[in-house]
Amino acid sequence: MTCRRPRPDPPGTPREDRLTVTPPDRLTLTHVRKTYGRSPVLADATLTVPAGALVGVTGENGAGKSTLLRIAVGQLAADHGQVTRTGKLGYCPQQIHLDDALTVEQHLRLFRAAYRLPDLTRAEELLDVLGYADSRHRRPGRLSGGTRQKLNLTLALMHSPDLLILDEPHQGFDHTTYERFWTLTEQLRSDGCAIVVVSHLLHDRARFDTVHHLRHGRLHVLSAEVRA
Repeated sequence: MTCRRPRPDPPGTPREDRLTVTPPDRLTLTHVRKTYGRSPVLADATLTVPAGALVGVTGENGAGKSTLLRIAVGQLAADHGQVTRTGKLGYCPQQIHLDDALTVEQHLRLFRAAYRLPDLTRAEELLDVLGYADSRHRRPGRLSGGTRQKLNLTLALMHSPDLLILDEPHQGFDHTTYERFWTLTEQLRSDGCAIVVVSHLLHDRARFDTVHHLRHGRLHVLSAEVRA
């Protein structure tokens, strides 16, 4: 199921009914806590990401962003609190795990089988959008870091997720690819996909609906003035 915004209401729909329609929440973290030994990493982290929203999470190195992200995608259990995800999840980790024995196209076919997709139509679109279709027959070990990241992003997106979580997603991108990334992000949002970008340093903060700073185990919303 591809994530889509609700269709416009038919003519004659009462205004009060239209105003009550709100997008569903795709990710909710409620009072999440995590401790390693005697060291608390997350103290009371709370976050809500509705469909179509672009949310940033930033913080110093060692602030707990990786722990928060792993809990959000289900790779790590929280000690306390609740995590709720709805719809299909797409996850683009910072550490790129690719098989150097496979070409780009072979990676796409492998993930097509894993996602049980009927074809590679969406993957082909992403190759063109991100500008690396000419690398389809090359192995990751012969690709630049930026192109490897493009493949990493494609594998997270080719099944049209409802919730996309990105860890340092544009590392290695040149300026052209960086702009293509944000154009793609806006297209995903217009289709109702919820997006979380995790980074130690967020650029272009004005693009985000909200930006949260992880500090002392808690998420603090940055004001529009700080984000500008």
